[in-house]
Amino acid sequence: MGRGRVGRAVGHAGAWTLATGAAVTLSWWGVHSVMSGTAYDPPLAVPLAAQPLSSSTHQALPPDPTPSATPSPPPSASTAPASPSPSAKSPAPPTPQPRRQAPAGGNVKAYSVSGGRVVFDLGAASGELVSATPLAGWRMQVWKQPSWIRVTFTRDGREVSVFCTWHDHPPLVEIVDP
Repeated sequence: MGRGRVGRAVGHAGAWTLATGAAVTLSWWGVHSVMSGTAYDPPLAVPLAAQPLSSSTHQALPPDPTPSATPSPPPSASTAPASPSPSAKSPAPPTPQPRRQAPAGGNVKAYSVSGGRVVFDLGAASGELVSATPLAGWRMQVWKQPSWIRVTFTRDGREVSVFCTWHDHPPLVEIVDP
């Protein structure tokens, strides 16, 4: 009789484990499908030094005429002198690093609003979000659709939005900052 109870207990535990695993999996897939394409999709921020950016009044830097496939490696400890010697002449100038090329559209524009900063790459027929960075104390959400992108910064009931739209027209950026 003891084995019957143990067998039933193992059966119930197995059924509970399977049901719990199925529920967790189903919940994960449901949350994943709802959250994809929302504020939690990258890119959230790109370091400003990573690529030449421009404001709405300046153009992006032109590409370097002699691009290199890989940047020059920094000098190793074995090639650098440990201390300057009196007979040494002035040190050689640092090797210039190649400039990074602008993204495919080539028209990168940054927009600073009271809640943060948004950077778009505006192509001929579409736009792409390069980065969006909220200021301290602000929250940010991003929505992406086939013909528009919206970045909204919120704080204390205030909402500031930056829209990039391109349905039946070249990309257009609008700022709603009441």
